[in-house]
Amino acid sequence: MAIPDSWRGLETPAALVDVDRMEKNLRDTVAYCRTWGLSYRPHAKTHKSAEVAKEQLRQGAIGLTVATVEEAIAISRVADDLLLAYPYFGPGKLARILSFPDRVRLTFGLDSSEALRGLSIAAARRGRTVGVLVEADVGLKRVGIHDVEALVRLAEEACRTEHIRYRGLLLYPGHVRLPPPGRDRAIRPLADRIGTLTRALTDAGFPPEVVSGGSTPTLFQSHQMGGVTEVRPGTGIFHDRTSALLEACAWTDCAYSVSTTVVSRTIPGQVVVDAGSKALGKETVNGRFSDPSVADGFGCVLDRPDLRVTALSEEHGVIDTSDSGWRPKVGEVVRVVPNHVCVSVNLTGRLWQVREDEVLGSWEVEASRR
Repeated sequence: MAIPDSWRGLETPAALVDVDRMEKNLRDTVAYCRTWGLSYRPHAKTHKSAEVAKEQLRQGAIGLTVATVEEAIAISRVADDLLLAYPYFGPGKLARILSFPDRVRLTFGLDSSEALRGLSIAAARRGRTVGVLVEADVGLKRVGIHDVEALVRLAEEACRTEHIRYRGLLLYPGHVRLPPPGRDRAIRPLADRIGTLTRALTDAGFPPEVVSGGSTPTLFQSHQMGGVTEVRPGTGIFHDRTSALLEACAWTDCAYSVSTTVVSRTIPGQVVVDAGSKALGKETVNGRFSDPSVADGFGCVLDRPDLRVTALSEEHGVIDTSDSGWRPKVGEVVRVVPNHVCVSVNLTGRLWQVREDEVLGSWEVEASRR
């Protein structure tokens, strides 16, 4: 594959990763984890790439987290320790995952007896034992067990189920999507909840070897969540507009962007680019702000974050230029940081590595559902 000298020479829309910013994000995360004695188990949902996973392992990750079979297959090629952080996999999917080589240690997060029994049957068929983390709801109200006694009962069931090794507790504080100081206030009740869960498991005779938590917005406060032993940030390797608005990173930490060409400027106060919902995704910013209008739109221009993508159709993105002096020409190429990097990466097959203007190479996104 021919590689142009500059990212401006790539056919647009193209997914770009600033390798220096990515490396900084990785270094910051690993340094934090080492300072507080936490294990780093990043979620592959953001990059979906075995080559990027290798970079995380090289920096000090103990293994990877995945949520889909496609992610598990791709990442198992480079990692020998996988956490499958999804509460249920059907028989067909389990058969595919459990056919991985024995060198790959598998741990499953789950929240039901049905999922536990299905996993046990599938593991027995393959003649292997797999780990289990029981998943608790700590506030998001999506998956996980809310009732403490029910959580303990599932841990007990896991301990007496054949081909299963109970390993501990899984949680995801995805409801804490606030900029500081609101995020700071939310950490204390979250820590109290985690403490209640770990004490209940310990008192019942099922002390968790692993307490797996962490999200990108709460990552650098994970040491305040008593008992958490490992963290699973996903977005934080690249960051996105949501991360920046939540003050989980600086704008200059955003390593991912989509290069896109101005294709029309006929309507006053706007330009149209060739990155639409099939390149950027069409998610709004997921967060709570005192002024909700700060989160309007679907992305911002990388070097002009005051310029928002205000409308998307499948192949068209509209950038509002009405309050700026920016008047790009048709054919000019710009970079847009999307609201949610994970969704955007899932729509592409290749991540282009860039440093300033130069294209260094690319990584395949093996597990995307493009």
